Amino acid sequence: MEVEIKRDGLVLRGEFLKAGEGVRPAAVLFHGFMSSRKPEGGILTLIADLLLERGVSVVRFDFNGHGESDGSFSDMSVMSELLDASKILEWALSREDVGEVYIAGHSQGGVVGGMTAGYYRDRVKKLLMLAPAAVIQRDALEGSCFGVRYDSENVPDYVRTHDLEGRPWDVGGFYFRSAKTLPIYETTGRFRGSTLIMYADNDPVVRRESVEPYRDFVEKLSISEIPGAGHGLTDCLAAETVEKAASFLAGRD
Repeated sequence: MEVEIKRDGLVLRGEFLKAGEGVRPAAVLFHGFMSSRKPEGGILTLIADLLLERGVSVVRFDFNGHGESDGSFSDMSVMSELLDASKILEWALSREDVGEVYIAGHSQGGVVGGMTAGYYRDRVKKLLMLAPAAVIQRDALEGSCFGVRYDSENVPDYVRTHDLEGRPWDVGGFYFRSAKTLPIYETTGRFRGSTLIMYADNDPVVRRESVEPYRDFVEKLSISEIPGAGHGLTDCLAAETVEKAASFLAGRD
């Protein structure tokens, strides 16, 4: 079922995939930076397929400036994605055929998902963060974006970077200005439900030193390191990773 949600004049486009009749738990999925809600073979797509088989419905949308949603990528920031996430989550929570609600996010979507769970600690049951890019704040302070350097004390209007296919993306200056002061760990730490972080030991973006601080803030936290995998978590032990993630969300505490 295709869905459109309005947020401050923008239309966010996504879909609601029902796992069956009646009231079902639902997982709200948040994609990463320069990605979309359903890249073929992506970690969230694989998890969504398995969740549906196990009776968990799936809600997934493109953030503003990504995929099929309105907005310019250069106007996107973590803060704007938090606004998107709140609207998406509230849409899921409002449905009579949705019971417990879980959040799962990859990379920047992991950061947004974690903070959103903190904001909605009374409404969200479980949180899954896949390679959460909490390093966003450190990189903004140092003046780095996917290997591109800039003056963090004199932030430019735009920084041009490229995705893995070599396509150019212009990141707006406010993205970096706001990232410097994001309370990533503190806000996520407000969540009190079961939390699982999965990250890879070969990830060039998310390293152990940016994951471990979550332990100081998140109460019911498990951390799983995937050997040999990269940032996408699908290049090594993909089946095991997807199984563990889906079992965490679909299982009973």
